[in-house]
Amino acid sequence: MNLPTSSSSDSSKKSPRSLELLAPAGDFTCLRAAVENGADAVYFGLDCGFNARARAENFGLDNLSSAMEFLHRRAVRGYVTLNTLAFTNELASVEDIVRRLCDAGVDALLIQDLGVARLVREISPDLEIHASTQMTLSSAECIQVAEQLGIVRVVLPRELSIDEIREIHSQTNMELEAFVHGALCVAYSGQCLTSESLGGRSANRGQCAQACRLPYEIVCDNELRNFGDQKYLLSPQDLAAFPLIPELVDAGVSSFKIEGRLKTPEYVANITQHYREAIDAVVAGRPVELTRRQIQQMEQSFSRGFSPGWLNGCDHKMLVPATSSAKRGVLLGKVTQVLWDRIRVELEYSIQAGDGIVFDGDRFHGEEQGGRVFHVYRNGEALSEPVDSGIVELSFGRDAFDFSKIFPGQQIWKTDDPRLNSQLRRTFENADPQRKVGLRLKVHAETGRKLHVEGVAANGCRCSVESESSLQTATKHPVTREVLEEQLGRLGGSVFELSDLEVSIAGVPMVPHSVLGKIRKQMLEQLNTSLPWLERAQSSPGALQRLRTLVADDGPALNEIRLHLLCRTLDQLKAAVEVKPDLLIADFQDLREYREAVDVCRTAGLTLLLAPPRIQKPGEMGLFRMMLKAQPDGVLVRNLSGLAFFRDHGVSVVGDYSLNVTNELTAQFLKSQGLRWLTPSYDLNRDQLSDLVSQVPASWLEVVIHQHMPMFHMEHCVFCAMLSPGTNKTNCGRPCDVHLVELRDRTGMDHPLIADVGCRNTLFNATPQSGAELVPELLQKGVRRFRIELLRESAHDIQKLMVLYRRLLDGSVTGEHVWTSLHAMNRVGITRGTLEARRNPLAIL
Repeated sequence: MNLPTSSSSDSSKKSPRSLELLAPAGDFTCLRAAVENGADAVYFGLDCGFNARARAENFGLDNLSSAMEFLHRRAVRGYVTLNTLAFTNELASVEDIVRRLCDAGVDALLIQDLGVARLVREISPDLEIHASTQMTLSSAECIQVAEQLGIVRVVLPRELSIDEIREIHSQTNMELEAFVHGALCVAYSGQCLTSESLGGRSANRGQCAQACRLPYEIVCDNELRNFGDQKYLLSPQDLAAFPLIPELVDAGVSSFKIEGRLKTPEYVANITQHYREAIDAVVAGRPVELTRRQIQQMEQSFSRGFSPGWLNGCDHKMLVPATSSAKRGVLLGKVTQVLWDRIRVELEYSIQAGDGIVFDGDRFHGEEQGGRVFHVYRNGEALSEPVDSGIVELSFGRDAFDFSKIFPGQQIWKTDDPRLNSQLRRTFENADPQRKVGLRLKVHAETGRKLHVEGVAANGCRCSVESESSLQTATKHPVTREVLEEQLGRLGGSVFELSDLEVSIAGVPMVPHSVLGKIRKQMLEQLNTSLPWLERAQSSPGALQRLRTLVADDGPALNEIRLHLLCRTLDQLKAAVEVKPDLLIADFQDLREYREAVDVCRTAGLTLLLAPPRIQKPGEMGLFRMMLKAQPDGVLVRNLSGLAFFRDHGVSVVGDYSLNVTNELTAQFLKSQGLRWLTPSYDLNRDQLSDLVSQVPASWLEVVIHQHMPMFHMEHCVFCAMLSPGTNKTNCGRPCDVHLVELRDRTGMDHPLIADVGCRNTLFNATPQSGAELVPELLQKGVRRFRIELLRESAHDIQKLMVLYRRLLDGSVTGEHVWTSLHAMNRVGITRGTLEARRNPLAIL
């Protein structure tokens, strides 16, 4: 008998348009919770690093094979996140890790680093590469360049709307994966340098310090504005896109991703089971209809407030209400009266003794108070069951909090529900599997011949079993399909369940139940021992070294030391012309000023590069065409689409820091795409930068030695959210054009905020960073291109900066002299920042 081939663990490969629910796992318990509650695939990181959630428990290489076997036995795919940047001295370790991942049967790797993607493909031609959202592939044009790396799936930036996703899908055959639930980063993933800038703990290395969840105040035109309790200006609500699943499917999304590798197993179970229900409804052609109670249960596991994120387009006020940044749970109700030992509450949600609650911050200090409920009373009687409506009185433990700070009208949030957590744990703590693997059986029963059973399961396991003796003719109870289905479907505590039965019966055979029992036992033995093992093809050792041989100088050495200057305004550019830098870069908010900038530099006989926006989304190629009309000498490209566009139009292209070059493999790939030279990532410290310089021709590099670090780069617009009655760029009135804004942090530092032509905001570090002390070493290694980046400096400041750094480059002053001179001229001082030898990673906290 021939059975159709089922998808197995190698097999779990899906057609591009099948729908996948992808759940997170920070440890093995979360892995089990995801599987038992309906995940089609699970993603997780390694405890040896290179994953964007370093604080999770993660998985060890030594137990990875058992984790993958567990997943494949349940017909679930397993993806490992190698989604951070890798430094030169780490590439050999990355090669070893990738080979072990191949041996462990991993289904795919999530990759951020372009060089790591090249290394993976060199090691294994058939190991799937998924581009992490950290790769910032925000358009079909970006994806087209990345396809050269052998990528088969792109995790889309969270900042894309459904319409933009649809447009991307119409222009690429790439599989598209989108986040549908969980925490939202306010900054573009892969482009956030806040943790690096303030504390030396890079988000691009899995060590985000969550500075976006801290309070900030707005300084507008040198005046501190009071927005009351709106202090969490950069803390978005959580994404909850369950009602949008049908639209996302229609837009071309095939994998639906839940965020949460730092969350609890109960959270994973809760969110996975609800999105399983939503996706199954879409597949069945039914509407997605989660009840209010189901939504509240999801909020209970973790919520900063649910929102559609950017999927319906930008609504900056909705996305960031700015009144809180913490997990709040579910709105329980509001205080109606404060008694001497109890709080009277009007309920909107269920409460029971033992639940955890928190009150909104008090009117005077904003401090939150909370605790665990001891008793719930109604009409003087203590209740033992949950109650979800009406007026109740809550009592708490002795000295749980200060009753004098509780007031009528104050909102209460339910932060913990032990009964819900217990219910969720039962889904993944039971000994028997809760989610079964479908088993298709084909049975032939014929008088005078042996009973024959063949089976194939959805995980690829197979069985082929015959009875010991031929079947006799039945005198009373011939075998029937119903009997076979009942007896062979008794698969007990195994992972299998009978999903399809094909029966052929010839004559009137009798099959005793004892025979069927033996057949069933043999079936399970064969099924349990026949799980296919996924063997990945691997190249011979030395993949890294083979790729390194491609890193060769492609031009004459640059002997002349060159000092470049990036200007943010036309006035700065005109002042800069007077000091005649070797090259000028214009990075203006208003691209319409680029034509005049080109004219100014041509008249002065100076070379000018124009800088496009850092992000390019669908519908924004017109900005590149506008820049092209200015006829610049070249372009400082900041994303892959800009690189391809300007290169293909014959414009000289130089790569900026946002391309995230941290190793020679990434540098060589980007050079092969047509870059004249490139700027290393700001994630490199002085030692890592030195290592990179040692591995690539020095003529490839331009090093930024003075700048205000760009920390957050955001689709979210603080100008619109806080200084406008509008909700997005169509109705905000562009307050960014008329106001000078800083965000004041808890230490009193005022960080400049600037909007670009696409209304994306960048928050810059108030304190400039200087790499002056590293310059002699870089000069010794052959680096000849250096850059100063302005922010709001005056013509006088520009003059001083150029004089100081020119003297440094010609050897007439030391780096220490530059350092101390800059400290004196700047009211917030100066830092060596990422180029310090050692930093305090807790500084941000």
